[in-house]
Amino acid sequence: MGTVLVVEDSLTDMQILIGCLQKGGIDVLIAQTGEEAMATISRHKPDVVLLDVVLPGCSGFEVCRELKENAETNSIPIVLCSTKGGEMDKFWGMKQGASAYLTKPIDQEELVRTIKLLIKKSSEV
Repeated sequence: MGTVLVVEDSLTDMQILIGCLQKGGIDVLIAQTGEEAMATISRHKPDVVLLDVVLPGCSGFEVCRELKENAETNSIPIVLCSTKGGEMDKFWGMKQGASAYLTKPIDQEELVRTIKLLIKKSSEV
């Protein structure tokens, strides 16, 4: 089906996301920091990045911006995922180049549907 890089520093949230995506038939790579995510992306280009906003080191917003500014990674769809669900947070996330913004706690069906849609779109390009 496709591969998603899950970038999440909470082990509990990470396990929930991995289980949900794998149940949906999606392969999963993991990273716990923005720096680790960048290193993983340079080795294995995922179809989609599921990116927590609040991370140790650089934030999800910074990682998103960096990926979108790089010609080698700017076509990878990014789904930002955060407990910060205000309109301004969502607006800012989309302004950084995210394809979608989901709030925690995650609706697992919406997550799988969103990821599958983005994988399908990116494979058509």
